[in-house]
This record gives sequence, C-alpha cells and structure tokens, in this order.
Amino acid sequence: MTKIDDVARLARVSTATVSRALRGLPTVSEATRARVLAAAEQLGYTASPSASRLAGGRTGTIAVVVPQITRWFFGTVVDAAEETLREAGYDLLLYNLGDQESNRRQLFHATNLQKRADALMLVSTPLSKAELATIAQLRLPGVTVSSGAAVPGWPSVRIDDVGAARTATAHLLSLGHRRIAHLAGDASAELSFTTHIDRRLGYQQALLAAGQTPDPRLEAEAQFTVDGGSQATLDLLGRGEPPTAIFAACDEMAMGAMSTLRSAGLRVPQDVSVIGLDDHDLAAAVGLTTVAQPAAAHGRLAAGLLLDPLAGRPRATSASIVLPTQLVVRESTGPPRSG
Repeated sequence: MTKIDDVARLARVSTATVSRALRGLPTVSEATRARVLAAAEQLGYTASPSASRLAGGRTGTIAVVVPQITRWFFGTVVDAAEETLREAGYDLLLYNLGDQESNRRQLFHATNLQKRADALMLVSTPLSKAELATIAQLRLPGVTVSSGAAVPGWPSVRIDDVGAARTATAHLLSLGHRRIAHLAGDASAELSFTTHIDRRLGYQQALLAAGQTPDPRLEAEAQFTVDGGSQATLDLLGRGEPPTAIFAACDEMAMGAMSTLRSAGLRVPQDVSVIGLDDHDLAAAVGLTTVAQPAAAHGRLAAGLLLDPLAGRPRATSASIVLPTQLVVRESTGPPRSG
C-alpha cells in the first residue's frame, strides 16, 4: 500500500508539504503542489483525512468547552458547531465542565490541550487569570460564544444581553404593568458568567427609563433551569402581594414560573404575565412570550471563525459579532387585571 512517505520521496519534499499540498493550503507554491499531485497520481495515492492531518502536525479536532451540556442553549450551540465542523472534516472534542473543579484543572493544562486540539471554542465559560494565561500559552486559534471571559485576540459571537432584557421588560411596561418582578441567574451557581448580570441590568434600565425605581423585593435569584424558576417564583409569592408580571432571565426559568403560578391558582396571563428570553424549543408549545436569540447561529458562526485560520486563510474578523434578537409575543403576556 502506497504511503505518504512514498509520495514525499518521489516529489522530493517533506511529508508535511505533501499533506499541505493535497489539502490545498496556500502555504505551498503552485510548482511544488503540481509536483506532489503528479507523484500522488503516479503512485495511486489517496490521502486519508487522519493521515493528512497527522502529517501536517494537526489533530483534526476542535475542543469545545461548555459549563453544562444538558442546558438547552449550550446543547443547541454545540450541535450546530459540530455540524459545521464535521462538514469541514473536523471532529469535535467536548469538555463539559459541570460542577467538578477537577474538570477545569484537566482542561486548562496546556500540554493536554495542545496534544488534543487544533483550536478552542469557549461557550459561556468564565476564566480565571491563571486559565487565561494558559490559553495564551497555547497559541491556538479560538473563539468565545455568549457571555464569558474575553480572550485577547479572539473573536466572539454573542447577543446584546442588556438590550434583550430591556426589550422584554419594555414589552411588559407597554402593556401597562408596573409591578414587574425579575427572576435573575444565581451568581453563586455554576453558571456564574456575565449573562445574568447583563440581563438584570437591562431589566433595571427599562424600569428607570419608565420612571420606576427597581425594587429589590421584586428580584429573586435562581439557577437557569425550570426548577430554578419554580423555586424563585415560590419565593416571590411568599413575600406578600404578587407581581402583575415576571421577566425571567431565560425561558426555562419562565416555564418554571408559569407552572408554579398555575399551581398557586394564578392565571397566566390574566393574573400574572410571564416573559422569558431565548425562544427555547418548547416556548411555542407552552405559549411563552419571549425575546428570541438565534442559538444555532452562535454555533455555526463560531465554528466558521475557527475554520479560516485552520485553513491558512485570514480570519474574517477579530471583533465581537453581535447577533440580533426579536420579541416574539405569544399567550403568556397581556395587560394587568383592572381593579
């Protein structure tokens, strides 16, 4: 069986040059590429993807880091990124950090990452100073998705979380609501990135713009889950007079809020309106009004930003790509009950 070494000897080049020439990379002169192609044709050599990558010092793998793969947003981003990378001939290596500190230590070890991946995608992953230093040592192409730590020289793909939260709260205000509660992310939970901070800020900005002073008694923290939203809503209901509307920092929390309100005998939206943020796959099924963000587009765009430098092309951008959001009105919001 003909090997890449045979082609390299016949073409009088290194195996790495054969690999680059057969992959069409621009770092090979046209004369050398023609010689390599002629040698490969003469010997009947067809490069396997894995052999080609190894010869070029590549793993053919992109590492993708998420805080919790079971969450809807993270899973959707990873699925879309994997599809894009697979079409380009790359495998995806998933690092699901979860709650284990050992997972972070294993991931942010320069030797481990250099041996396993050609590039790195961080999805909503906050980094310590030591972890940022490790990332800098890698000298790998990278991209960040959604809120997390900014890595110098890396582009990012995100939405305007502050603006999206303002849109959600302004919708409730436009319906006539003034006693509007907010279910915010828990800063002490594993998802302690900046999304929950930005969305709370947007909520408060919308209230202030409408001449209202934000009331801390109308804010409750919880994890970005259905159970988290349910518990936070129970907390709000236990404080006395219920709000006439709730803005939940994500759709899963909003779904938990809707379930708890109905269990407490309150109608949605007749007694309490509820709005979320995401446009979760189940949002339409439960009639949830939300501010939609294109979760899959995050993954596709981020993967595309990695493919350019891996193919030897100039990166399209090193700046932040801010994706649009859109208010989607469904059955869970309406004007406050009169009287």
